[in-house]
Order: sequence, then C-alpha cells, then structure tokens
Amino acid sequence: MLANIYLHAFDRAWVEQGTGELVRYADDFVVICRTAGQAEQARARAAALLGELGLDLHPDKTRVVDLREGREGFDFLGCHLHARMSGRLWEQKRIIRYYLHRWPSARSMQRARLRVKALTGRDRVGMELKDLIKGLNLFLRGWGNYFRTGNAANKFVQLDRHVVWRLKRLLIKKRGRNLRAGQVGRWTRTWFHDQGLHQLMGTITYPKAA
Repeated sequence: MLANIYLHAFDRAWVEQGTGELVRYADDFVVICRTAGQAEQARARAAALLGELGLDLHPDKTRVVDLREGREGFDFLGCHLHARMSGRLWEQKRIIRYYLHRWPSARSMQRARLRVKALTGRDRVGMELKDLIKGLNLFLRGWGNYFRTGNAANKFVQLDRHVVWRLKRLLIKKRGRNLRAGQVGRWTRTWFHDQGLHQLMGTITYPKAA
C-alpha cells in the first residue's frame, strides 16, 4: 500500500511523459514497448522519474527483453513470461503465431520446494499422515490458486511429484524397521491423493474460463 501511495506520482508522470505501456504492482513494474529503441527510451525515462522521487532502478532486475518469437523471457510477480508458438495453428493452417505464456518462475518453484521440505521435514516424523496432508494442502491450494490461470501444467506435475516423493521418504523413516515388504510400492501418487492430498495437476483454469 505504501509503495502504491508513494509511486502514484510516478504513474501519473508516466501517463504524461513516458514511452510504452506501464504495468506496475507495488514496487515492481514492466514497460511494454514495440521497438528496442522505445524500450531504451523507457528505461532512461523511468530512471529519471524515479530519481526525482529519490529512488533508483534495481541494477540486476532492470533490463530490456526481446519477447519476439520467443527469443527471451522475463520474471514478474513470481511468474516467468515467454512467447511460445501456437502448435495448433501451425498444424492446422501452417500459420506461425506467438502467444505470451506464463508459468511459475524458477525462483517460485525453488521456494515452493523449500516450503514442502519444511512441511515434511524429519522433525515431523511423529505426526499423523492426515495432519501432514492438512498442512500441505493449505500451502498447495494457495500456491496453486495463484498460478492456475497461466500455463503451469508442467510445473504443477513437477511439484505434485516432489510432494509425493517427500511424503514417501518421511513414511519410510517413520516406519523404520517396521516397514513391510512391498509397502513402499503401494505409496503412489494415487494412494496419497486418496488420503486427501491436494493435487495440483488438473486445476489449471485459463483466463477466459476463470
């Protein structure tokens, strides 16, 4: 909220003096331009306007990205945005057309795995499976709801597999010497989901439907 209040002057100045379309959330923003020249102008203008407010552009996060034909991508608000060619249009009509896709960034995926690790750590060996699943579901539903309106299907599958792998490791440690032959083989993704574990796969809802 404080960032929005302070940067309101930046928004207004951009409408009057900026180049390209500004998209901002709190203190993160991108400027969409049609040419590389416009993008360089936008970067210089943003630096000048923020300088008047006593602020600087982040040296590591600020760069010009060429989205044409999927050449480059960028991270914004936890998502990685990258243009992808439509396979359907090419197969049906031999038309080459690119659409901007988005999915959880590498950093978002790493943070998710660390959160799952914390929720399935060795200190939780004594917990009942239903309680472990309850804690995981709170995180998975919230994380999934944030990313489900993009193109995150592959990332959702990856995290689903990681969660099951972590739970399986924890159950093996929990059983210890009491682990029965063939028991591990029955702890599949389907088995864990039957126990109530939230499944990210299959929850994608594209923007128009959402």
